[in-house]
Amino acid sequence: MFLEDEFTIGRMRMRRISISCLVAVTAFVACIAAMLGLASAARAETRQASGQLAALVRPNDVNSGSLLFPSKEPGFYVEAPRLKTDVAIDVSGPIARVKVTQRFQNPSQGWVEGTYVFPLPDNSAVDALKMQIGDRFIEGQIKPRQEAREIYEQAKAEGKKTALLEQQRPNIFTNQVANIGPGEEIVVQIEYQQTVHQSGGEFSLRFPMVVAPRYNPAPIVQTVDFNNGAGFAIPRDPVQNREKIEAPVLDPRENARINPVSLTVNLKAGFPLGEVKSSFHDVDIGQDGDQAKTISLKGDAVPADKDFELTWKAAPGKAPSAGLFREAIDGKTYLLAFVTPPTAPDAAAPSKREVVFVIDNSGSMSGQSIEQARQSLALAISRLNPNDRFNVIRFDDTMTDYFKGLVAATPDNREKAVAYVRSLTADGGTEMLPALEDALRSQGPVASGALRQVVFLTDGAIGNEQQLFQEITANRGDARVFTVGIGSAPNTYFMTKAAEVGRGTFTQIGSTDQVASRMSELFAKLQNPAMTDIAASFEGIEAEDITPNPMPDLYSGEPVVLTAELPQDKAAGRLQIVGKTGDQPWRVEMDIANAAVGSGISKLWARRKIDDLEARAYERQDPAALDKDIEAVALAHHLVSRVTSLVAVDVTPSRPANEPLGSAKLPLNLPEGWDLGKVFGENAVPSGGAERHGAATPAGSAEPQRAAAATQDLAASPEIANLMAAAPTAKAATLIAQKSSTVNLPQTATRADEQIMRGLTMLLLALAAASGLAIWRRRLKGLVSAGAKRDGF
Repeated sequence: MFLEDEFTIGRMRMRRISISCLVAVTAFVACIAAMLGLASAARAETRQASGQLAALVRPNDVNSGSLLFPSKEPGFYVEAPRLKTDVAIDVSGPIARVKVTQRFQNPSQGWVEGTYVFPLPDNSAVDALKMQIGDRFIEGQIKPRQEAREIYEQAKAEGKKTALLEQQRPNIFTNQVANIGPGEEIVVQIEYQQTVHQSGGEFSLRFPMVVAPRYNPAPIVQTVDFNNGAGFAIPRDPVQNREKIEAPVLDPRENARINPVSLTVNLKAGFPLGEVKSSFHDVDIGQDGDQAKTISLKGDAVPADKDFELTWKAAPGKAPSAGLFREAIDGKTYLLAFVTPPTAPDAAAPSKREVVFVIDNSGSMSGQSIEQARQSLALAISRLNPNDRFNVIRFDDTMTDYFKGLVAATPDNREKAVAYVRSLTADGGTEMLPALEDALRSQGPVASGALRQVVFLTDGAIGNEQQLFQEITANRGDARVFTVGIGSAPNTYFMTKAAEVGRGTFTQIGSTDQVASRMSELFAKLQNPAMTDIAASFEGIEAEDITPNPMPDLYSGEPVVLTAELPQDKAAGRLQIVGKTGDQPWRVEMDIANAAVGSGISKLWARRKIDDLEARAYERQDPAALDKDIEAVALAHHLVSRVTSLVAVDVTPSRPANEPLGSAKLPLNLPEGWDLGKVFGENAVPSGGAERHGAATPAGSAEPQRAAAATQDLAASPEIANLMAAAPTAKAATLIAQKSSTVNLPQTATRADEQIMRGLTMLLLALAAASGLAIWRRRLKGLVSAGAKRDGF
């Protein structure tokens, strides 16, 4: 009886313990629910109070190509500004006036600053910046570069809308626009002008649409300063403003192409037109008489991933051989003249040539570019004469001198070289300098009576242009350097300038369809003597400046193009241009009174004057004095240059003082035909530089370590890890790339962190209570079991 009562009591105790455990579990669940509710309520109150977080997005919510940067709200990100570009080009004779309208759109509910890295032609004279605020247009003012930057930063800090246009290279510019409001669009308009390119009776105009990722070599040690007693080498960065020419790059395999461009050309040639065509885009062409056409892109817009090129020819028998235009401004007359010298029928071609072919097979040349380069080079090798000598050098981040010196262009050697060229694949970085040094320094002396020519086939996607120009200038000797630009978005600044300092010429090939025709033009230039000793002078009037100075050599089909500043506003006197083709003298005279009235010629003269000053910088002992000379010309003619910038500021503050300002670079498309894996490495993240093709950082800098740590921290978050595991898209890539662009969202009256801590405390107490009850239950169960065994149960 006693045992039965004890057993009954034990069962009752267990029932009470079970009820207590149930209560504890219920309390535990309630605590969790309360904690989640508090956190949810806190987030909801935060969103409601700030008004900003409502527009935050998670990575998987973004369906189009977007640049995201982290906020303080875990797992949420802010979309960077988007961009749409409208281009209007007016061609009047030899001059093109271009208006580029950039529409910065802020899709988020926060205030942002956008930075856009974009290309312009390397010969463009950029003279206008306008910022539209509602119905108002604010004119940009030209200022010395540092002063413009200070004006912009102050206006940004004061919450005023402001825009800053800076030149990073003659063909790379940055446009920064600050204080773009939630859901707002800011319109910035840039204007420039340039001369139309002429060669072989064909006129052409190119509008670049994307800055290709640049390979930026690490600094090299050039000197060691022992005077300070330390004995350490002083590194000199070969890449100017490397951080300014980089931008995040979207993966074209995963994202819709962004930054759409619409474009229209109003062509007034000044002579009856023949064939007019677009090389790389589908266009609609409208007729407006026999000398004018309107050309527009088919559809509303195209992705900004390759250059636009328009070419036109005169109607048969109507091609102009010379032109003279003038503009009177501020009491001076500015002239623009061009004349195409005739080919001397008895001019002897070089009896023998020594041709060093240099081909770029780095990662940026993968896809269509390497195929164009292989075809072009194979064609060039096949055109060599038996008495020529030649060699082939290829480079990526390594280099191969195929014949290890010049060899005779026998059929057997040509066949070997063509087979070698056709076997090349594109991979690795773009270490161009060693290959250029080998071509200029290691091919032995020039044979008696021979002409040494270096033909360089590359996309020019490097950031150390000045280093290469210096190598050509210092070690060219009697050789001439010819550049062949390959691909959809070549670095025309490097290609043009390298040919200029190398006394050669530049040929551009943007598709396999152009290989035969463009290489035929190059062969004509390689196989015929250049026009040398070109000089210009005036009779009856004194000219203060003639550009370019000195005049470059010319090749078959190329015109002399010059600008000049005359000291007074009068149309009198004669312009004389002289030169030699081989041993044959040549001369032309033009009466200034017959010059047609032109517009913008003074800007073109100033742009070319600045180019002359830059090109002869090595002659100047005082860099500061050189900068002052450039600044004086640029300020007088309202031009953006290396030392001057355009800045526009709205006088009325728009961003409230308590609202934070996020900042990010706008992402760019990968140029058409490029292979992302070959450029950045198969597993690398495109963040404006590149692992295999891209930016190296100055030695000793802490930035790589900080950047790597930031990337690892962000990549370790569950959202990014899951996203990257699902598909390594550029959406995740740009998230990782922009770790440093954190948006400091405002604190609100609700202390969400305190409420979450209270919830965590309640959760720990509930866990402790549940654990204690479980221990008591096990002990009582053991006692009851022991008693049952003792009594025979």
